[in-house]
Amino acid sequence: MSVFLNGKFVPEDRAMVSVFDRGFLYGDALFEGVLVTRGQPFRWTEHMERLQRGVEFLKLTVPYSYDALRQYALRLIVRNQMPECLLRLSITRGITARGYSPQNATQPAVVMTLHALQALDGKSAPRWRVITSSFRLPSHDPLANFKTANKLIQVLARAEADAVQAQEAILLNTEGQLAEGTTSNLFWITKDAICTPPLAAGALPGVTRAVMMELFPCRERAAGLDELRRADGAFLTMTSMGVVEIESLDGRKLKRSSLVKKIGAAYRDLQRAS
Repeated sequence: MSVFLNGKFVPEDRAMVSVFDRGFLYGDALFEGVLVTRGQPFRWTEHMERLQRGVEFLKLTVPYSYDALRQYALRLIVRNQMPECLLRLSITRGITARGYSPQNATQPAVVMTLHALQALDGKSAPRWRVITSSFRLPSHDPLANFKTANKLIQVLARAEADAVQAQEAILLNTEGQLAEGTTSNLFWITKDAICTPPLAAGALPGVTRAVMMELFPCRERAAGLDELRRADGAFLTMTSMGVVEIESLDGRKLKRSSLVKKIGAAYRDLQRAS
C-alpha cells in the first residue's frame, strides 16, 4: 500500500510522522474521510469546504491547494488500484517547541491513506444495533463543526458499543438532547417528517447529512431520547456507508418506516449518477 506523505508517495511501512508533531501530542489536527467511487472522490468540494473552515478556525497551514490535493488523491487511488474505497486526508499543525503554544509551527504533516469499504449488497440499507452512550458532548461547541483529531469521547462511546456487540453509539449532549453517532449523523422519522438534531446540539455538519437535506425536506429539531424511541423509523448517515437503518436502540426494536428504503435508494442513485 502506498501512502501520500508531504508531497511523496511512500510504502506504508515507511510513512512516518515525528513523535514531536502536535497531531500526535495533542490531537492538534484535522481530517476528512472521503468516499471514492469508480476512482473518483465523491463530494470532494464539500469535504474541502468543511476542511477549509476548520483550517481557518484552527489557523493551520496547508502547503497545497485543494485542487493539487485532489490530483495527488487520484494518483494515490491509481497507484493502489483501489477505485472503491475510503480516502482519509489528515493535516496536522506540525512541530513546535514543547508546550501548548502553537507559535512557529510552519511544517505541517499532510497525509492521505486509502481504506477498504465494507461490502454492501447495494439494494437496501444495512441495519444496525445501536446503544446510547454514557458519555456526553458539549452543546454549542464550536469545535463540533470540524473533524478535529480530538475524538476521545467518540472513541470511548464506540468502546461501549463494542462491549455489547452493537455497531454504533448515540451521543447525547450535556443538555440531554440527541446529538449524533460516533461516526454518523442521526435522523428519525415522525409521521413522515424527517428530523435531525441541529448543529448547535453538537452534531457534526456531515457531508452525507447535507446530501440528505438536499434530497428530502428535513427538519432540524432539538429532541431527547424518548422521541427517538417513539419514532416511526430512524437511520444514520455517514461517508463510508451512506444510509444505515437503526434496527434497535439499547436492545429495544425500533419501528420501521418504508421511507428509509426510499431514502437509501435515492442516495445510492445520486452516487451512481455522480
